Amino acid sequence: MPILQTSLCDLLEIDVPIIQAPIGGAAGPALAAAVSNAGALGQVTQPYSIDLPGVRQRIKETRELTDRKFGVNMLLMPRGEPHQDVEMRIERLNAYLEEGVPIVSFFWGDPSPYVELIHSAGALVLIQVGSVAEASAAADAGVDVIIAQGWEAGGHVRGEVGTLPLIPRVIDAVAPTPVVAAGGIADGRGLAAALALGADGVYVGTRFVVSEESAAHPVYKKKLLESVESDTVYLTDLFDVGWPDAPHRSLRNTTVVNWEAAGRPPSGQRPGEGEVIATNGGVNPVLRYAIAMANSDTTGDIEALPLWAGQGVGLVNRIQPAGEIVRELVEEAEQALRRCIDLVQAVD
Repeated sequence: MPILQTSLCDLLEIDVPIIQAPIGGAAGPALAAAVSNAGALGQVTQPYSIDLPGVRQRIKETRELTDRKFGVNMLLMPRGEPHQDVEMRIERLNAYLEEGVPIVSFFWGDPSPYVELIHSAGALVLIQVGSVAEASAAADAGVDVIIAQGWEAGGHVRGEVGTLPLIPRVIDAVAPTPVVAAGGIADGRGLAAALALGADGVYVGTRFVVSEESAAHPVYKKKLLESVESDTVYLTDLFDVGWPDAPHRSLRNTTVVNWEAAGRPPSGQRPGEGEVIATNGGVNPVLRYAIAMANSDTTGDIEALPLWAGQGVGLVNRIQPAGEIVRELVEEAEQALRRCIDLVQAVD
């Protein structure tokens, strides 16, 4: 594999400037470890449905699979009263840090109450943002790495600006804080483009959902492989049970089609509202319009669940080991960057 290093690699102690996005239930210990073992940064998600012993167990399982650096993600969306949310998150963060997690990433909220705690344990803080203002606030709070998410991203989408214009604006606003590009990046050409814009690395989600180690349901993976960019749809408030007021991007599935056919009615008036359409882990019911993605232990109407996908989905065409994905991204990026160098030489 070619050597492709930026300042991000030095900071995170990784070999290549690629971070696996925390892609919901798909991002368990097996995927995170496989990505980290390939020289990139893998991340483990920790849904709030998992209790503290379970949180610790997922971290331990990851450590058993890799001796490389990995990250653990935490969502910051409101769940109750603000002070209760902060107390609950600090309790979970303490569990992360007691287990020796070296990198914590955040999404969808203010990281400032937690930065000092994480730094005091010798760990680093990453946050995914969707605007220049949010990036600047995070940098002022002492966050170590800013992940700038463009509108093309799959899953929950923080901002309204595309990746191409957002990245250089964020870079200019928060320098010298490293910036990672996210949204629609699924192959090495996207990595090369991000580096050309001045980013220090990339955040890749959809491509890793279809990796062999991903815990996503086989039907979900198959739908991703069959889809292209025009099959995704940006929604402001459809899959909102469990996380309201959070725009998102999914494949246009049966739930979306039926809702559109009904005239896009608001919450409370949507077709099949309150209907149980699947079960997770054999015990947890999943309602139509819930945010729960289809994992390997999900049963029921898989295609009616949110099939999170970024606009880079058309570049995802086969199931591969995560390590192979990392190598391909780097090799393709090197080829793209060399073509750019040749263009400059031709002008000279």
